[in-house]
Amino acid sequence: MKDTTFWNPYVAGVALGLVLLSSFLVMGKGLGASGGVNRVAIAAVDVVATEHVNDNAYLARVKADGQNPLDSYFVFEVLGVLLGGAVSAYAAGRQRACVVRGPRATIPRRLLFALSGGVIMGIAARLARGCTSGQALTGGALMSSGSWIFMLAVFAGGYGLAWFVRRQWT
Repeated sequence: MKDTTFWNPYVAGVALGLVLLSSFLVMGKGLGASGGVNRVAIAAVDVVATEHVNDNAYLARVKADGQNPLDSYFVFEVLGVLLGGAVSAYAAGRQRACVVRGPRATIPRRLLFALSGGVIMGIAARLARGCTSGQALTGGALMSSGSWIFMLAVFAGGYGLAWFVRRQWT
């Protein structure tokens, strides 16, 4: 892997802000990933258990009026994030399969932590009616007090949990 540097965080922040502004201007909607992932999951369940999707009020509303769950701006946004990440990794010379971990973490333990964190964040995103990107970027830009409180809680929780997992990275 080439030794390359990351983007300047201030430049990246401005670029992300411009993407959010463009999203509002072009699509009339903000950014967020959990809605797209949720729709992909509902479409997958619909393929194998259509009756379950139709009988569940929460899942059925995504298919209201015979709509395809994948027919959503957020699904295409998630696909764009995946494609953009792949292009960025390739352009930076960082495209290879590896598990990034600290010197004291085993690969299985790192993967277990990553999977556990992802599952918890996925469940929490549905409970909070939005993921961290949707809450922080879109809600924050709209000055939603709930989004600001949510993000302060996310940072406080991350800071508090860091003490317990710090030995994995040092």
